[in-house]
Amino acid sequence: MARAISTKRKSVNTAIAGTLGFLMFFPILWILILSFKTEEDAIRAPLQILFDSGWTLDSFAAVQARSDYFKHFSNSVIISVGSTLIGLMIAIPAAWSMAFVPSKNTKNVLMWMLSTKMLPPVGVLVPIYLIFRDTGLLDSRFGLTIVLTLMNLPIIVWMLYTYFKEIPGEILEAARMDGASLREEVLYVLTPMAIPGMASTVLLNIILAWNEAFWTLNLTAAKAAPLTAFIASYSSPEGLFYAKLSAASIMAIAPILIMGWFSQKQLVRGLTFGAVK
Repeated sequence: MARAISTKRKSVNTAIAGTLGFLMFFPILWILILSFKTEEDAIRAPLQILFDSGWTLDSFAAVQARSDYFKHFSNSVIISVGSTLIGLMIAIPAAWSMAFVPSKNTKNVLMWMLSTKMLPPVGVLVPIYLIFRDTGLLDSRFGLTIVLTLMNLPIIVWMLYTYFKEIPGEILEAARMDGASLREEVLYVLTPMAIPGMASTVLLNIILAWNEAFWTLNLTAAKAAPLTAFIASYSSPEGLFYAKLSAASIMAIAPILIMGWFSQKQLVRGLTFGAVK
């Protein structure tokens, strides 16, 4: 009896999880369908799953002919990876010091860092824009990399701090007793033990930087525009470009979806790092 109830409960949970997963994936599926339609089929009401005009790659061809996709793609890669690497170089020492050499204000500093994420970005847009204008950083990959590093730095520090706290301090003390310097302690003892957590931090930060739209639309124009600006360029009041907009969206999100798909085990492993002692 108990086994039957457990099996039924498992089936119900699986059905609920499958339904929620489908609902979350449905917008992407719908955009994918629209990207293979003609503009006439894409705006037809009621919307139809089946294609009246058959499969077509015209929207993808038109998008590539109008915009340099690979330029936007390279900008996204450079900006997201660059902001992640710079963030790690700053966050690892900060998280190490707060995890293993805490002070009475450590918790206050962590809460202050987290509180900066609650500030609406538009609240600091004007001063940052003026600083970028006066320093020549507008529409530059370096400037956008710095902004995204600062925007995501609190999350990186918090995640690394959480992972470092799960590592016994006695291991680091043993390394010091064996003559390890601070640099060797961080590079050869702490970092290898925190690889799962650091990997999930890297993946999450790349995803956040890749999907950032507010700062990319306000601080870039042509030279440094990443894929988020590439998508926005097909949102025009001059006409309806649903099929082309969908094609541009698929071309922009496909790389990060593929990366997330192949790294999901590492991401889950990192997010659950230290959950069971």
